[in-house]
Amino acid sequence: MKNFFQKIISYRLHSKCRKTIRKFVHLLDYDDDILSENQKKQLHKCADEGTELLKTNDFESIRKYNSNADEKISNILNRSNAWLRETLDILAVALAVAFGIRALFFQPFKIPTGSMQPTLFGIHFMAKEPLGNRFAGKFGSFFDNILFACERAYLQVQKDGVLESYSPVKSLFSTKTSLRIGGVDYILPGTIQKIVEYTGLEPDRIYKKGDILCDGYLSSGDHLFVDRLSHYLFGLKRGDIVVFTTENIFMDGEPLAKSSGFYYVKRLVGLPGDTLKIINDTLYVREKGSETFRPIAEISDKFKKIYTRCGGYQGHSNIVGYSTGEYLKNPFDEFTVPKDTFFMLGDNSKFSADSRMWGVVHRRNIVGRPVLVFWPFSRRWGTPDRAEPLPMKTGNAQNNTFKEMYQQ
Repeated sequence: MKNFFQKIISYRLHSKCRKTIRKFVHLLDYDDDILSENQKKQLHKCADEGTELLKTNDFESIRKYNSNADEKISNILNRSNAWLRETLDILAVALAVAFGIRALFFQPFKIPTGSMQPTLFGIHFMAKEPLGNRFAGKFGSFFDNILFACERAYLQVQKDGVLESYSPVKSLFSTKTSLRIGGVDYILPGTIQKIVEYTGLEPDRIYKKGDILCDGYLSSGDHLFVDRLSHYLFGLKRGDIVVFTTENIFMDGEPLAKSSGFYYVKRLVGLPGDTLKIINDTLYVREKGSETFRPIAEISDKFKKIYTRCGGYQGHSNIVGYSTGEYLKNPFDEFTVPKDTFFMLGDNSKFSADSRMWGVVHRRNIVGRPVLVFWPFSRRWGTPDRAEPLPMKTGNAQNNTFKEMYQQ
């Protein structure tokens, strides 16, 4: 009976000893590139010691070898902060997985312009009164940036004079510009082009003390997560908001990527085989295989709010605000969408550089569909395209910024 128990004890101790040996061998393999030659020799020595003990029945020595293994490893590697390295290793793996998911499935994207307003916003000015984000300014400038992605833009002229100079201001998190009017310096958020847009700044105008050039907030625009996968599985549908690259797209002989950026976002209005025309600010579609044109809002519910003419929506126009366009530029002009391409329009039709100017988007250029507006926290936060139009008529008189029309 005594021999029987000794065999069991011997088996368990030897089994644990083999696991301890594997610890030393694993470290030699795992950390080979960062271990010094001396550390490698010590680890080899510990592994060899265990191998020799396996040949004996010196239970006490084997127990001691097993129990002291972790301490020996700590001493050899000098890992008093081993937990820190392990934590960093875990974080590195987590980040690698996160970036892998981003590359394969989801991509963050920032709306570059106002061409999709009022569905999605690029950099834009929000008047403080009477309309605007009712929460902006309530919690201080720090939370304005964190929650609403906006900065205070207020300028009241302190001394009579003209615009004397302007220059960019170095800022860690945003773009700012310094202006000098009548010998007094002012700082406003945005580039000089954006400031001219929201202030109406004129170089030869004489400004009077007390003139208020702007009173509101400049928002950095909507930030999205774009689903890069589902369009491969389920295809694209008429009315989808789509992010695509401008590679191999040209306007006036120049690459669009060079002049306007590599990524665009528009609404898909024409599928391969569709024939399109615009009459009286209404887009008509003759679907592939059909003989009749129908208003696009009758074909897809996604277009119904665009034709409410409320909250900034204004239908689809032949004329672009800064160009006559190349396609559908006159009533009754027709265009048939070629195979493997799509016709894209901005919801802010009168001020959108889209397929009317530079033609169709090839299937290979498609990046994906927005699935979430994750920043800022506004009425548009959440699933894109879900917000209903604001209950006010768009009207006939529009300007490039629509600054009095839109709320955050």
